[in-house]
Amino acid sequence: MSEASTVPTDDPPPAGERGPLDRLFDLSGRGTTVARELRGGVTTFFAMAYIILLNPIILGGAKDVTGATLSIPQLTTMTALSAAVTTVIMGLAGNVPLALAAGLGINAVVAFQAAPVMTWPQAMGLVVIEGLVIVLLALTGIRERIMNSIPLALKHAIAAGIGAFITLVGLVDAGFVTSSAASPPLSLGTGGRLETWPALVFALTLLLMIVLFVRRVPGAILISIVVGTVVAVLIQDNASIRKGGWGVVTPDVPDKLFAAPDFGLLGEVDLFGGFGRAGFITALVVLFTLVLSGFFDAMGTILGISDEAGLVDERGQVPRLGRILSVDGLSAAFGGLTSSSANTVFVESAAGVGEGARTGLANIATGLLFAVTLFLTPLAGVVPAQAAAPALVVVGAMMMAQVAKVDWSDPELTIPAFLTIVLMPFTYSITTGLGMGIVSYAVIKAARGRWRDIAPALWPVVVLFLLFFAIHPIEEWLGVK
Repeated sequence: MSEASTVPTDDPPPAGERGPLDRLFDLSGRGTTVARELRGGVTTFFAMAYIILLNPIILGGAKDVTGATLSIPQLTTMTALSAAVTTVIMGLAGNVPLALAAGLGINAVVAFQAAPVMTWPQAMGLVVIEGLVIVLLALTGIRERIMNSIPLALKHAIAAGIGAFITLVGLVDAGFVTSSAASPPLSLGTGGRLETWPALVFALTLLLMIVLFVRRVPGAILISIVVGTVVAVLIQDNASIRKGGWGVVTPDVPDKLFAAPDFGLLGEVDLFGGFGRAGFITALVVLFTLVLSGFFDAMGTILGISDEAGLVDERGQVPRLGRILSVDGLSAAFGGLTSSSANTVFVESAAGVGEGARTGLANIATGLLFAVTLFLTPLAGVVPAQAAAPALVVVGAMMMAQVAKVDWSDPELTIPAFLTIVLMPFTYSITTGLGMGIVSYAVIKAARGRWRDIAPALWPVVVLFLLFFAIHPIEEWLGVK
């Protein structure tokens, strides 16, 4: 979908009237404005603010090998701090609207794979090492060569797959779609019916967002999130309405707006202790999982959102990619230093792109809002998923338009593109979809005798993904629990 069809009209200034922000972030060159960037940054913040509450729940609910747990208030502070710092740095260094925070999935590896076999400082030490490994791969150019070796058709498929993925994330987070151990594995609402007030808030917010968006109302996504939040608060405050069903965030009016941040976890890291505590092989397997998840999850997100934002050139390459990848790795390491788990580029950045964000100025707005939440954590807990998740559905629809750029008549591209698109939502993993797309592409090319069509930098990736998919049998074979 072209930028003109997705972004409300705010004409950039003439070239001779460029202000300092315009020159710093090249706003005119990317066809955007300060107002549009700020709207996009605020929208991205609202779409991903849930991580401030969800990350502490995931990490705080786990115990390390000694039975110790992490403090929820301290984790909340560290999650907001980590997101604020890394998002601002990405905006300044990379000049892209890619916000960062503690990565979902990566934090689960830390909580449920690393912590049970080592202490929390040792687990966070592995996170720091993971980030440094990714930085090394970026500085040597290896990571950039890998990204540039991916065929352009697969890059478009990645964008479409992420669109389908974030749509499912939004539907599930809002409770509009629920999972079940029985058949069918997914269903509408509760038992195939929408029976709750939260589901109604989601549906009404989504409809409002669609109407405002197609009418090209500036701030359509942000306006809808605010209206949905107000409706949710009114419903929650109504004594005659049955409560519950909101999920992680309940839209209660907080008793207080301000809370002092607690920086007690900052720097609580044991860099190499995990290898002695858990054993070298066990720690290495955990580190391998962290690196692979962080490396390819971010890679897929960067490619997909950059493509949607119109930042990918005619060769399928992203400008300033080396800087972006380096900041991503440093951000992962900083997450370990703050004990908030590895930071990564958030797919919810697509919500800000859908609102018009095209530069790092949007990141400055998002990062500053995260910084403000260090003192306003009670207020950050007011926006429920039902009000924010519709943004992911609308943006997912826009990103799905990338499928039109794939040559569906070529079986060498059709199957890898299809697997990439469907497996991201079906497995709830960007990494899995990306891996299956790359592996199937290489296998098909090899089967047809076209080995030379595969870029040399792609072969190590194929091997790594094969190891990734076989990691559990390999662990069993090595006797790793």
